[in-house]
Amino acid sequence: QVQLVETGGGSVQPGGSLRLSCAPTDFTYFTYRMAWFRQAPEKEREGIAVINRYDYPKYADSVKGRFTISRDYAKNTLYLQMSNLKPEDTAIYYCAADQRDNILTMSEADYNYWGQGTQVTVSS
Repeated sequence: QVQLVETGGGSVQPGGSLRLSCAPTDFTYFTYRMAWFRQAPEKEREGIAVINRYDYPKYADSVKGRFTISRDYAKNTLYLQMSNLKPEDTAIYYCAADQRDNILTMSEADYNYWGQGTQVTVSS
């Protein structure tokens, strides 16, 4: 069963913006540490943003200053606002969650719950 559902992907030109959304099938996931990962063709999956249950965020250097991770508790939705997109941002983006601790980890092995992914393509 899908536990997290990502939406909002698409194709944009360099410099454009997109907002990804992650809706849990079980809203108790909103008490967990949550993160965004991405996987580009021929590359390993990488963590790009994480937020713990105190809403404290951390970002990978590759997206710092351009991407913002946030939660909307009224809508039970996790967001990734992406601005100034670059061709190297092209990837499948995944939402992830884990209940074990509040460490701001971006290691794939530290997340037990995953969405199906949404494609983001940045090209001219």
